[in-house]
Amino acid sequence: MMSRPDFRHPELFVRLLEHRVVTLTRGLCTVILMGVALFLGYSNTEAADGRSNSGIVLAQFSSGGGSEHLIGAQDLVEITVFNVPELSKSLQVANTGTINFPLLGEITVAGKTARQVEQDLTTRLGVEYLQNPQVTVYVKENNSRNITISGAVRKPGVYPLETRTSLLQAIAIAGDFNESAETTVLVLRGAGRGHSAAKFDIKAIQKGQMADPTLRAGDRVVVGESAIKKGFNTILKSMPLIGAFGAF
Repeated sequence: MMSRPDFRHPELFVRLLEHRVVTLTRGLCTVILMGVALFLGYSNTEAADGRSNSGIVLAQFSSGGGSEHLIGAQDLVEITVFNVPELSKSLQVANTGTINFPLLGEITVAGKTARQVEQDLTTRLGVEYLQNPQVTVYVKENNSRNITISGAVRKPGVYPLETRTSLLQAIAIAGDFNESAETTVLVLRGAGRGHSAAKFDIKAIQKGQMADPTLRAGDRVVVGESAIKKGFNTILKSMPLIGAFGAF
């Protein structure tokens, strides 16, 4: 059962009405062509080179990139609705894991694949607004799969999590510890009520006494700074290189 049209968007309503008419017309033409093909006996014939000579092939293509990627906050998602440009948008996922889509409002996309979002939008648009909508979803910018490494490392910053990465590998990516680093590292995971933290001893991991954890997208690695080492390094930098003892 179709809902009442939303007259707050008259131009979009007209486009949707045109889409329905075009879809129904194409459906009628398809039925006629298939009837003609069956009448002429082409549906079950084989071409001379051995390939099937079937008349019409219907295919739905899912997005190529990002089919295995789980969408997350700050990802840029490209959504295309065939023949309805007003509904084709590039939308950035909010920190709440949602996008604001025309007509449908706020939709949760975080934790889903592009294919799953395609199916969700196709179902919702088909219920109230479009006849057999063709929706394509593509992750245009993958901004959610990052880790942040800060504290006493040589190259602190935000790094892409492209492959399976352990804590030791992450520290190596950040240029290893600097001169004042402690061997104790804090890993912060999640946000809001779902956040958690864990402390790891890098020396124990290197000796095989503690497991080397695998990092997840969004993890924040904080390398502690030793006050003793920092003070010692400050003293070393202030002393002249004269090879003799002096007051400091």
